[in-house]
Amino acid sequence: MTPNAPSTFNNMLLIAGFECRKFLFNLRGIITLIAFALVWGMLLLYPIQGASTLLMQPNIKDLIDGILGSQALNVLFDWPVAEMAIFWCFALYLFPMFSILIAADQFSSDKTRGTLRFYTLRTSKDSLLFGRFLGQILIQGLLILLTILATIALALTRDIGLLLPALTSGALVGVNLVIVILPFTAVMTLLSLYANTARQAMVLATILWTVVSIALLILGNQSSLFEGLQWILPGAQLSNMVNTNGLNSFAYAPIPLLQTAFALFLGRVYIQRSQL
Repeated sequence: MTPNAPSTFNNMLLIAGFECRKFLFNLRGIITLIAFALVWGMLLLYPIQGASTLLMQPNIKDLIDGILGSQALNVLFDWPVAEMAIFWCFALYLFPMFSILIAADQFSSDKTRGTLRFYTLRTSKDSLLFGRFLGQILIQGLLILLTILATIALALTRDIGLLLPALTSGALVGVNLVIVILPFTAVMTLLSLYANTARQAMVLATILWTVVSIALLILGNQSSLFEGLQWILPGAQLSNMVNTNGLNSFAYAPIPLLQTAFALFLGRVYIQRSQL
């Protein structure tokens, strides 16, 4: 470990903490929290609660098996808490989308204003890069925790005896969702270094996912040698994760972890070589 390593790590933690405070006590962050709460409140009270009620009906499994096949969503019926199973399906796709929106302005605005150069005079670029990334993960982790607690509360209104299984499944879901959002946040870290505004970063993300998805689809259809390339795109494993529960969901964890490491590596190379 180099002599500057402890200082870099401490600065990274300080920056991450500052990012959290800025989000929680800034007007823009408060508005985002209110909008987030309204969206998830509506989802929990209507589609999630309604779908969980249907999930407990005795004939619904046969109906879904007849439409989608017996192996499409069979594991969904093995969840101990129906509300958490439906929340899992929604959250797997919605939180990556929230991640792109929330993490789009990690560096772009500061770079345009010139304050990013000011920050790099007082801390290392590594501290700034990884500190802001960690801060975004902590913010999104808090949002995930709040929605899981709300889902547990929803389940308890139906049956208070579900407390222990709801807490257990909620903890596993929470850890899985944090792992899922890691590469999305890391890619937005990289794109926000290049973009001049948060909107431009989101546009670049949309173009990136669209172009890469189409390219991988074409290459995969042309040759089986390219089928494995689908895993380079964040979120490629989500459709497979829907029909999992418990510890089995962690079988897909290496994919987003490797994607995150690669995106952060590219971000580090970019920030070290750029003049900001």
